[in-house]
Amino acid sequence: MSASSLTLYATRAGFDLPDTSPFVLKTEVQLQMAGLAYERASAIPPQAPKGKLPYIDDHGVVVTDSTFIRAHIERTYGVDLDASLDATQRAQAWAIERMLEDHLYFAMVWFRWLEPGNFAKGPAHFADAAPEDQRERLRGELQARKQAELHAQGLGRHAPAEIAQLGIRSIDALAVLLGDKPWLMGAAPSAVDATAFGMLACVLTPFFDTPLRRAAQAHPNLTAYVGRLMASYYPEHRWNA
Repeated sequence: MSASSLTLYATRAGFDLPDTSPFVLKTEVQLQMAGLAYERASAIPPQAPKGKLPYIDDHGVVVTDSTFIRAHIERTYGVDLDASLDATQRAQAWAIERMLEDHLYFAMVWFRWLEPGNFAKGPAHFADAAPEDQRERLRGELQARKQAELHAQGLGRHAPAEIAQLGIRSIDALAVLLGDKPWLMGAAPSAVDATAFGMLACVLTPFFDTPLRRAAQAHPNLTAYVGRLMASYYPEHRWNA
């Protein structure tokens, strides 16, 4: 890749998704919304400056975290992804983003990482590149770290049914907020649509069987919304949620 390019450091396609991370999906869609050319490179969290993905290298300027990446591209390239929104709508979009990233995300992660069947078919394979005699230990360490993170965050202290109840409440709220609009904030797309797309796609992927997926599938407006965004921003990806 060229050292002079804008490079998005992402995870990789998996779990029937264009990328396994909702935050990578969010940033990649926002880069496209901004009309910016970029190159994509695969990385793993330990290689990232803050131990998390995505991050970008924009002509030598390294920016981590999807929220700070958005701020950087808007400031650097004179783009406003919320140009169609008034002050109240901008505040509402931020509140929606926080509900998705600071609440629904952790419920999605719990069912992906700590439900035994889903872990075995999904995240457990992150250790496949290690020597065979080390894989089971690494898988146990990966799952233990995720369990500790979720316990520290708080959601992981609840029973599975309670975690599902909390996550479904956010899904139901988002369905009401979307209503029959084409975009979350009205007739035009804005940055929060990229956030919602990334999170909902990770919930709706048929790769994992979860109560969150079943709850989202019960809202035709959410499934149609994700389908429209997938077709727009990842037209080559087969999506059958």
